[in-house]
Amino acid sequence: MAGGRRGGESAQWLRIAVLGPVRAWRDGTPLEPGPVRRQAVLAALALRPGMLVSHEQLLDDVWGVQPPKSGRRVLPSYVYRLRKTLDADGAVRPGSVIRGGRDGYRLVDDGVRLDVAELAERVGEAQRARASGDVATAMDRFSEALTLFHGEPLAGLPGPFAHGERQRLSQRLRALQQERLECLVLLGRSADALEDLAALAASPGADPYDEPLTALRMRALYGSGRQVAALSAYQDICGRLRDELGVDPGAELRRVHQAVLRRDDEQLLGTAVAHSAVVPSRPRSAVNELPGDTGRLVGRERELALLTEPSPPASVSIVAVDGTAGVGKTALVVRAAHELRSRYPDGCLFMDLRAHSTGRRRLAPQRVLRRLLRSIGAADSEVPNDLDELTTAWRAATSSLRLLLVLDDALGTQQIRPLLPAGPGSTVMVASRRRLAGLDAERRITLEPLATGTAVSLLRHIVGDDRADREPAAVDELARLCDGLPLALRIAGTRLQTRPAWTLAYLVDRMAGDEHRLGELSAGDRSVEAAFRLSYDQLSPKQQRGFRTLGLAPTVEFDPLTSAAMLGWSSRDAEQTMESLVDTSLLQQPRPGRYRLHDLVRVHARRLAEAAPDETRAARTAAFRLYLDAARITSDVGPAGFRTGPRPTTAPFADWRDADAWLNAGNGELVDVVGHAAALGEADYACWLAEALSDYFERRGRSHERRAALEIALAHADEATDLRMAPALRNCMGLTDLYQGRYPEAHAWFTEALHLSRHRADQGEEARALTGMGTIEMSTGRAEQAMPRLTTAVDLSRRLDDNWLASLGLAVLGLLHHAQGRNEEALDCLADACAHAERNGRPRVLSRALVCAADVHLDLGHYGEARLLLRRAADLLEQTGDVLLHTLTLTRLGTAEQGAGNLNTAVALHHQALSQQQTLSPLAEPNLVRLEMHIRCRLGRTYSAAGSVREARKQFQTALALPGADAYPEEHAPAVAGLKECSE
Repeated sequence: MAGGRRGGESAQWLRIAVLGPVRAWRDGTPLEPGPVRRQAVLAALALRPGMLVSHEQLLDDVWGVQPPKSGRRVLPSYVYRLRKTLDADGAVRPGSVIRGGRDGYRLVDDGVRLDVAELAERVGEAQRARASGDVATAMDRFSEALTLFHGEPLAGLPGPFAHGERQRLSQRLRALQQERLECLVLLGRSADALEDLAALAASPGADPYDEPLTALRMRALYGSGRQVAALSAYQDICGRLRDELGVDPGAELRRVHQAVLRRDDEQLLGTAVAHSAVVPSRPRSAVNELPGDTGRLVGRERELALLTEPSPPASVSIVAVDGTAGVGKTALVVRAAHELRSRYPDGCLFMDLRAHSTGRRRLAPQRVLRRLLRSIGAADSEVPNDLDELTTAWRAATSSLRLLLVLDDALGTQQIRPLLPAGPGSTVMVASRRRLAGLDAERRITLEPLATGTAVSLLRHIVGDDRADREPAAVDELARLCDGLPLALRIAGTRLQTRPAWTLAYLVDRMAGDEHRLGELSAGDRSVEAAFRLSYDQLSPKQQRGFRTLGLAPTVEFDPLTSAAMLGWSSRDAEQTMESLVDTSLLQQPRPGRYRLHDLVRVHARRLAEAAPDETRAARTAAFRLYLDAARITSDVGPAGFRTGPRPTTAPFADWRDADAWLNAGNGELVDVVGHAAALGEADYACWLAEALSDYFERRGRSHERRAALEIALAHADEATDLRMAPALRNCMGLTDLYQGRYPEAHAWFTEALHLSRHRADQGEEARALTGMGTIEMSTGRAEQAMPRLTTAVDLSRRLDDNWLASLGLAVLGLLHHAQGRNEEALDCLADACAHAERNGRPRVLSRALVCAADVHLDLGHYGEARLLLRRAADLLEQTGDVLLHTLTLTRLGTAEQGAGNLNTAVALHHQALSQQQTLSPLAEPNLVRLEMHIRCRLGRTYSAAGSVREARKQFQTALALPGADAYPEEHAPAVAGLKECSE
């Protein structure tokens, strides 16, 4: 039941607190434990973790000698309510935190944290630290233990068990308070201890004859220079003991009295305080070792404000600043330290710990402590050599000081802990490339690169406004190439300062291409790449390989699945490595589960990867293969529908939905994957990816991305070894234009695809081209040309067992039969289209066939059949994320419901379709106005049928008032007609 020692609770834990009012949380969310007797049952179980407590014992614990009349029957109801409150959602009884058995109940250990268990752990740590001589740590742990108390333990709970535990825990609280105060005395902070000792002696329930407390108070008085007051305290308690109890003081109190009389510092105050003459309690004068505050600090106002916030006066505050190399950590902490100087009367100290230094050795803690002790006035001869002794001497020397200590370029927590001062109100400011998770920091700041506008301001400041004004575009581009990294910006600015003949555009040209970019960012002994290399050299071999490989990712952001594929590791190993690289500030985490490299860091990682060409080639191929597998798995065609290229074998996706969700998490970077493959000369992968992603883009309403990916791939189709790609990509472009109503452009693509496919004897692409051409001809009223093309396409599709294409062709052929009045043939074709779609197994393919069949039934007045088909289609489309097709289906369903007499349902469906239409992007759906007119006309007719003439008129008027409405005659004419009917 004991949990971790410090830090936030994990979401998997149930936490129960009894050191105050009984409280409980799950996943950080407070739970309501119920009335006090139910709380008492919970406390009786929780304070016997893992033990079976009998019904009789629980009744005695909570009700004592007056159990309820219902006897043992009352407990199951209490336990039932506790389970409902405490168990995780969905937990069944066998998995409950409260288990029944052998005529009783027990609270399970696993997954439950109890604050008294945490109290025991922290007290144990404190006592072990005290036994080892580390009094400062012991005091910290005792203080942490005391923070677990939130008032009287088990406050307000009835019953003998709660009463007994309340007394025991209250006594524990007083004992801990006393042990903490003794640590203060041993640290030389007797004056701080006196006030709390007085409060403890005056608290309710305090024992007026408490000899250990009096002994500790005498030691604190003595340590504060009040020997007479210490002796007086002894006389006071002696008088009470003799007059009221008739006894003499005990041996321990007499021993302390004798030590005060002898002025025995070591016995009363401990070795460290007694020998604190080794270093003076205060520096001879307030020391200031901060480096000069040079350079302009730009764009760090928020971070500077956080660093300069007031710190708690009663404790040592730690503020940690982390970030990648060259991001400006040192400049920020030095500026903050200068602004804070006046708050620290005993001095401001600065230490460069040299974790990443080219010419100087890293400083060991012993060497740092010697320097720090000398800084506050200790002579070399008085400073010990052993690390433990140095740490004790440093804490003793600083216990009465208020210092600001700046530690720059720290490597890890172990390097910092011995350096922490002990004086209340002191502040330690740590700058590191690593996120020091083991440091108990009050505030943490992760420094990010500068925003574009701020980066431009810094460049203008360095090169001068006149020079920058002459080349504003070059300034912007140079800031972009430096990606907001202050070190890169300052180096670029310095190069321009020292080369007045250079223009900014000239430097931009020199930095073009990754192979030159880092090389130009070097001036004197400063180099961006050298700074990155020092961080890289600190990594383990596994981290180094992970870092190199991540530089090869085809997208700016990536996830553990991508890195696992590129590295050939498990997702868990890949994620652990990436998280460790986040801690080193070489990798950024813009959002949970997504990672990215700073632009310049990525360039450095790729340059490192170039030294291992086999490793690089395998990683890049694995990344492209992962994206290709996902795209083919989620496509409407299905993995088996792609007749060339690699087929998914061990892809880490459970089904098409899983692959679709993974692609969707990549946001707008999928086109970049195609572009990356093309740029690397991987023409086949560029073409395969563009083809496979087409359905995904169309389904998500991202036609502009579909077109961009296909255009990139088409430019390299002739370089591909897969000869199917040339006609296949043209067919994809034809479908893109067809879906957007660009019939002439679509027909041109399909014509080219048909010519190429016949030239190469590719019947699959021939069938696709014929289907596309037939669809256009049907849509433009050329039925005589459409019929033979569609018939041939369907025959070829069936021969090739291409269910996707057969379903598509049959659906169009069915609509063509219907347009020519052959309704029986139409319905037969559409039934066949649905059968092929069922075999294909993709919901969007089936939903398209269902919607086409429903359209025929609507025209024939078969509203019941249309409703069934459209309901099924709408349910399927909700799974796919195809908002456009779902919108069209909903408004058709509204018309079917209207025909069936369900007018209220019809109105609701049209409004739902209208709401979804408003979410579509004009960039993705160029016919957005036409779609809105289509829906509003249907909605107007439904309102008119319901007798709501005013609402109907409003819909027709809105449709006609839309921008460019007269460009769509098929929608414009019904709107005009509907408006005329409303006016009659």
